[in-house]
Amino acid sequence: MFNNSSKILFIFILILGSMITMTSNSWLGAWMGLEINLLSFIPLMSDNNNLMSNESSLKYFLTQALASTVLLFAIILLMLKHNMIIYMNSLHISMIMFSSLLMKSGAAPFHFWFPNMMEGLSWMNALVLMTWQKIAPLMLISYLNIKELMIISIILSAIIGALGGLNQTSLRKLMAFSSINHLGWMLATINLSELIWCIYFLMYSFLMFVLTFMFNSFKSFHLNQLFTLFFNSKILKFILFMNFLSLGGLPPFLGFLPKWLVIQELSFNNQYFLLVILMMSTLITLYFYLRICYSAFLLNYYENNWMIYTKFNNFYMNCYLFLSFISIGGLFLISLIYFML
Repeated sequence: MFNNSSKILFIFILILGSMITMTSNSWLGAWMGLEINLLSFIPLMSDNNNLMSNESSLKYFLTQALASTVLLFAIILLMLKHNMIIYMNSLHISMIMFSSLLMKSGAAPFHFWFPNMMEGLSWMNALVLMTWQKIAPLMLISYLNIKELMIISIILSAIIGALGGLNQTSLRKLMAFSSINHLGWMLATINLSELIWCIYFLMYSFLMFVLTFMFNSFKSFHLNQLFTLFFNSKILKFILFMNFLSLGGLPPFLGFLPKWLVIQELSFNNQYFLLVILMMSTLITLYFYLRICYSAFLLNYYENNWMIYTKFNNFYMNCYLFLSFISIGGLFLISLIYFML
């Protein structure tokens, strides 16, 4: 078990590895940054008090090591091709690199490790995995403009992320499939507009932070815990489930803004087929988010008499209410600022 100073050191190395990848001038340097990032994240995942976290760290290491091996193999082939030692189509090498980066980011069809591994992580580690750990692979994917593979990955990520969330009772798996679905939206715009991709990623990271902050503060891991969490405050329960709808992209919440920008960009570039697939997948995600809200507000459920309710920290509650206010009313605030300017 690592102390706080060791964890701070590993977090610094984690950030350093991603920065090396994003600022590297060669594929080999980018690979080295990914490896530094991987080796610094695994100690943060390990927890001697939780066997599932150790299992998840082992799964993560094996999956990422396989992806890194394939990426290094493709980089070596690319270097040998430039030195005229072997003759191989550059497109085939790029496809190998593209597939390994999709596996590192957890995008479909290389997503199978992601939901099961999320089940064993703490909320803070899950947040890092769903947000920061995707930056470096997505940056490298933007360098490889392989249209056919990109379209396949976008469609599969959107559909699998939407259908996988149906009938899920685990919040971590629900967030994992939601992350896969959002990854399809980010891949759709990554080669069209870097600005829109950055806006989408920042908004997505903020919404994920709001939800995981609440889940971590109240130690919630399953849906039935949320139904009885705010048994004495319907307003707080209402705010919680509005954040779910914001993450799903329902207007007029903040989560609709990045999807609105992506819809405009895809329509300007006449990519209507991708646009229809992404919008249909979003409707499916909104369906099961609305079904969860319906179950929480309109259905009766039994509360155990022996359940002990604790008083939550006022600081955490105030932070959560402030972040939720931005999440729920963010689109109104941004529209107001836009018209004022």
